[in-house]
Amino acid sequence: MPQFAQALARGLNVRHVRFMALGSAIGTGLFYGSASAIQAAGPAVLLAYMVGGAAVFMVMRALGEMAVRHPVSGSFGQYASKYLGPFAGFITGWTFAFEMAIVAIADVTAFGIYMGFWFPDVPRWIWILAVVFFIAALNLMKVKVFGETEFWLSLIKVSAIIAMILGGVLIVLFGFGLPAEANPGFGTLLAAGGFFPNGFWGLLASFSIVMFAFGGIETIGITAGEAQNPKDVVPKAINTVPIRILLFYVCTLGILMMIYPWNQVGTEGSPFVQIFDSLGIPAAAHILNAVVITAAISAINSDIFGAGRMMFGLAQQGHAPASFSKISRHGVPWMTVLTMGIVLLAGVVLNAVLPESLFLIIASIATFATVWVWVMILLSHISMKRTVKREGLLASEFPSPWWPAASYVALAFMGFVIVLLGIIPDTRIALIVGAVWIAFLFVAYKVWVRGKGHERAELIDETGRESVPAEAH
Repeated sequence: MPQFAQALARGLNVRHVRFMALGSAIGTGLFYGSASAIQAAGPAVLLAYMVGGAAVFMVMRALGEMAVRHPVSGSFGQYASKYLGPFAGFITGWTFAFEMAIVAIADVTAFGIYMGFWFPDVPRWIWILAVVFFIAALNLMKVKVFGETEFWLSLIKVSAIIAMILGGVLIVLFGFGLPAEANPGFGTLLAAGGFFPNGFWGLLASFSIVMFAFGGIETIGITAGEAQNPKDVVPKAINTVPIRILLFYVCTLGILMMIYPWNQVGTEGSPFVQIFDSLGIPAAAHILNAVVITAAISAINSDIFGAGRMMFGLAQQGHAPASFSKISRHGVPWMTVLTMGIVLLAGVVLNAVLPESLFLIIASIATFATVWVWVMILLSHISMKRTVKREGLLASEFPSPWWPAASYVALAFMGFVIVLLGIIPDTRIALIVGAVWIAFLFVAYKVWVRGKGHERAELIDETGRESVPAEAH
């Protein structure tokens, strides 16, 4: 059994973790993907964000309860190993890494689109290549540098969204910059077909993009292995999830659709930029484009961090190459960062080959991977709760609310989203790719892990020691 003496540096404080959570939750899914969701559901997309957000909050509370009990690197990948079995841990960890890789490709794709607003004649892949090298270099520095960078990047986009909401309220109230015949407010919001213009089916169709927008928020759990005080930091970050969803998704998109008819929001660039540009405020459009570029960089930053730390945890369990557990003098798993950088280079190729249709394909595949990981988190949490009760262990310090009803309802909803991916023609490829991916992992586990005797079910802390006794499986 290999030993890992080196430890990840605990350099993330409350401020870092809280804004990292914002970084993962406010990115391409909001600034770019929201256009597709709006086109699918119309104003009803606001309901989709609230329903999806409630389910995601229950996932995060389940994750938070486990992270406070077991603050380890690898987070929910190791929880799945302990409470559901080594294969579940293997499939969860690698699917999360796959999710982060796919989401990162979507984020770098959006970055290239945003840069096209200023430089329409420059090929998109050039910008993507540049940002991949920049983010990879940033992630090789000390984790405190990463945390500080993410803090400031997130602060910029959060401040911009709040300013935009306030500005949008003024436009709705006083009609600044709008033509005389405009009717900002609920009149514009409901003018093109009411609240459900595309019917209930349109609401359902929007869920694939809506859930993609929340993808990566589970990275909060990954930070437990590098947070200075995870039992204090993680609950504070998770408890801000509902207000973030209401403010940054529901309020923001509601204001936008009150200013500009939802059925005229296209997918050429960020809808935020498009709306303000159409209002005849070019300076605001340029400022907002700078903001969405900042948001994309922040999201890519979080993607690489999350995937890298998960692969580090997998290596500690014998579920990934041992080289992934190598740590630099800065306390960073450098091999996993380089691996993610190489994977993102695929985004350069894909954007050169499929510049037009790439985003929706990637978003739907990422949604499958994201929801699969959330299902495994919920199942791990349910198993943990049963274990705690059966063995009479100490009560959780951060228990998930409304147990067990809310956990099972959230689990059923996630299963429903996966079914939707297969029903809707535009996202069906996600279910096909997902099935192939799960089958590939099954074969890889049988051949590489179990076949070579690497199977382990312990929870491994950041020093390589078992943090709790292993359960029998």
